[in-house]
Amino acid sequence: QVQLVESGGGSVQPGGSLRLSCATSGSFYAMGWFRQAPGKQRELVAAITSGASGATTNYADSVKGRFTISRDNTKNTLYLQMNSLKPEDTGVYYCNANKTVGGIRYNYWGQGTQVTVSS
Repeated sequence: QVQLVESGGGSVQPGGSLRLSCATSGSFYAMGWFRQAPGKQRELVAAITSGASGATTNYADSVKGRFTISRDNTKNTLYLQMNSLKPEDTGVYYCNANKTVGGIRYNYWGQGTQVTVSS
């Protein structure tokens, strides 16, 4: 059974940093981080995909220049380095992974880890 396990969340002051980790079983074409703040819809924060030319990354405009997504394929682990954190970054962060097998897409989610940025 595929499982995604997040870690690294916590509480920090504005301007601080956190690194989130997502341990997975198996390998995936695409992986990413989503977040959901109270009263808001879940949104994509960053994603990383494999390809013939190597990995490709995408970021939400709100986190560009501050967050960095990476993956360690040997350890089947996804990371999100978050710097210069702002109060609006507060929310539950979810690890996501997907792959297509036999024309069917399989989508997996972690249970989420809380990130709180406040004074």
